[in-house]
Amino acid sequence: MSEKKPTQEELTQRIDQLLIVLKQISEDLTDISKQLKEASAVAPAPAPATPASSTARVRTVADVRTAFPKELESMLFFEDTGEYIVIKPRQYLGSENFARIASLVRGEGGEYISAGKESHFRVPKELR
Repeated sequence: MSEKKPTQEELTQRIDQLLIVLKQISEDLTDISKQLKEASAVAPAPAPATPASSTARVRTVADVRTAFPKELESMLFFEDTGEYIVIKPRQYLGSENFARIASLVRGEGGEYISAGKESHFRVPKELR
């Protein structure tokens, strides 16, 4: 029997899923490194580093856009609403694109808000 070779779209989906996992691992490693540095600090001198780390832990629209492949990004409208980055479709997504977008949003710690015509995805700006 011959094995079916994966399509380019299937390979792209697998790469996207791996990128999500790698990003989560990177964030976890950053958190662990920060905790280790705080635990090994003898004096409470790292106070000046706290404002810098809090600014580094806030996402921008551009940060969220980079999580999406170009073909999906072009279907979406991104908006900063203060606490969240709201993502709305520019066009009908179809079930496959919707599922891919939902997966990427969940990978970023976001969620889908079902609200009729006002339905949207949202990703918190503050990294957790």
